[in-house]
Amino acid sequence: MPFQKNIPALFSPKTVAVIGASSSPGKIGYAVVANMQEAKFAGTILPVNPSGGTILGLPVTKSIGELPEGLDLAVITLPVAAVIPAMEALAARKIRAAIVITAGFKEMGGEGAELERRLAEIATQNHIAMVGPNCLGLISTKGRVNASFAAGYPKEGKIAFFSQSGALCTAILDWALGENLGFSRFVSLGNKAVINEADILDYLRTDAATKVILGYIENVEDGERFLANAARVTREKPVILIKSGTTAAGAKATSSHTGAIAGNDAAYDAAFRKTGVIRATDMVSLFDLAQAFSSQPLPKGPGLAIVTNSGGPGAMAADAAENSSLKLAHLGDATVAKLKEFLPPYASLANPIDIVGDAPAERYRKTLEIVVTDPAVHALMVLLSPTSSAEIAETAQAIIDVAKITDKPIFASFMGGTRIRTGERMLHTAGIPCSTYPEPLIACIETMHLYRLWRETPQREIPEIRRDKDAAAKVIAAARARKATEVVEFQAQEILSAYGLPVPRAVLAQTARDAAKAARAIGGPVAVKIASPQISHKSDVGGVLVNVTGETADAAFTEITTRAKKLRPEAEIAGCLVQEMVPKGCKELIVGFKRDDRFGPLLMFGLGGIYVEVLKDIAFRLAPLSREEAAEMIRSIKTYPLLAGTRGEAGVNLTAIEDLLLAMSALATDFPEIAEAEFNPVLVNADRAWVADVRLVLA
Repeated sequence: MPFQKNIPALFSPKTVAVIGASSSPGKIGYAVVANMQEAKFAGTILPVNPSGGTILGLPVTKSIGELPEGLDLAVITLPVAAVIPAMEALAARKIRAAIVITAGFKEMGGEGAELERRLAEIATQNHIAMVGPNCLGLISTKGRVNASFAAGYPKEGKIAFFSQSGALCTAILDWALGENLGFSRFVSLGNKAVINEADILDYLRTDAATKVILGYIENVEDGERFLANAARVTREKPVILIKSGTTAAGAKATSSHTGAIAGNDAAYDAAFRKTGVIRATDMVSLFDLAQAFSSQPLPKGPGLAIVTNSGGPGAMAADAAENSSLKLAHLGDATVAKLKEFLPPYASLANPIDIVGDAPAERYRKTLEIVVTDPAVHALMVLLSPTSSAEIAETAQAIIDVAKITDKPIFASFMGGTRIRTGERMLHTAGIPCSTYPEPLIACIETMHLYRLWRETPQREIPEIRRDKDAAAKVIAAARARKATEVVEFQAQEILSAYGLPVPRAVLAQTARDAAKAARAIGGPVAVKIASPQISHKSDVGGVLVNVTGETADAAFTEITTRAKKLRPEAEIAGCLVQEMVPKGCKELIVGFKRDDRFGPLLMFGLGGIYVEVLKDIAFRLAPLSREEAAEMIRSIKTYPLLAGTRGEAGVNLTAIEDLLLAMSALATDFPEIAEAEFNPVLVNADRAWVADVRLVLA
């Protein structure tokens, strides 16, 4: 979009106009001017107020029309009714970027939403990169810009942060000041009328001042652009997001298992997974990860070494590592031999390396210098318990010194309270993550390891599925012509066949005689199912009989259709579907998708029956799927061992399930008019899979 070329003017302006500047302390127009001065902005600040005079020693321009043309940035702090005229006047002066702090727009609904629509229209038509409205403002430490009314100004750092919540911005900024955490860019997005998270990600991807990107989001405005931009950014620098609204309370009511289970949060989780975004579970982990990624190199493998002066904490750290994707590094013989030269005979040379409670700082130093050079060690964790002989500050300095001679990440856990504070502060100042307990640090190291694997994984290709889209389109068009909201099983058979989906042999019987003939032709026991466009839940009307033979098929047909007409007199009965029974001993699966409003088709996979109803053991991915994603989807459920085969039981045909998922992914991508689909059950054995029942819900 044309306004995007002006986004740099937000972060590196040479001239900033404050529209609605005030000489009254306590007003936002005053705070913005004061904050720009206190940030030591090197450019020109132009307060604008009809009263004229001076504000904080700066000459005041009386109107926007008196401003020079082509200014970089305007910060609007006017009452809501004055914002639109101000933006029109700024557009006439060819402003490049704007921050609208004023509230009272979309968040108020009604007239406010219409005002915001008009505001966005003016900005986009004039290529103005606009942040807000209803926001805290923006901070860019690299450009010495504090175009906000926030209290406090962070030190310069490598972390960029954006948030939809201005209140959260103020809290995080205050916390960061207390923790001495630095930022490169700090953006309150507000209502996102023009610039949203996808635009910010795109800018930060090439921002040399930013090494790590953090964000708090409540929703995503443009799902397609978000997915594309996030996938590009994470190949270059980590993106760590926290998403609010993780419960199912906000999910829309839907008419299938898939729709009911695939709530809003599942779609965001799948979006993050698909694009390599790291999802923080809470604010503490968000900033633990931020500090780790911004200050430490990525581990080149999963090997973790733990050095401790106490067995208990070492065991805790080892347990956390073993429960992660990390591995306790097996130290080489040369490393062990060097450690034996100076460690006490009662020290433990296995990993964790316990250098015992009387360890002075020099023992820590020598141990770390040796262990960090071992090829099997990719990351190092140092634990210290404040024993009576512990040299806390000196040990912290030893860790800092060793960190300077290695390209491997080093983390420290100084356990305790008052006594360890000095060492903890030293480590934080030196950029070495330090925590009271080892478990959060293990989680950080694991996340860094997994992120490195993501960056090294080649872009995955979407396989081309052979299908007859025209044949499927005809079935959907026919349903549309009937004003149907669903395509039920007997109608969907053609769609399944068009996409090469494995279905049992089936015949639509319109009479009892047809049913008997079809059953004999199929051979063996069959299932007889009611065929009606209005009856999607066949079991609700007793519309399914199984293990029917050629001799009993006519009676089954009569029984089912009679019952259906009685219970659903308004339903159109097309007859019965006579379907081949699949072999016994199959595993039952559920496969489906729901079209998410922002990210498109969200695919669902899991074992059927109690596993989906009670245990909710389900995997989600966004379409389109690669072959690798289909395989990961199957293997990610907790009950995967039941599919792979356990205790002498043969496993099922996993490739057949992958093929089915890929075909469903293609169907979901090809036809936006299908809102939901459910293949339930899918039956699979060691040889093949069958879609035993299907429903397609139209948008």
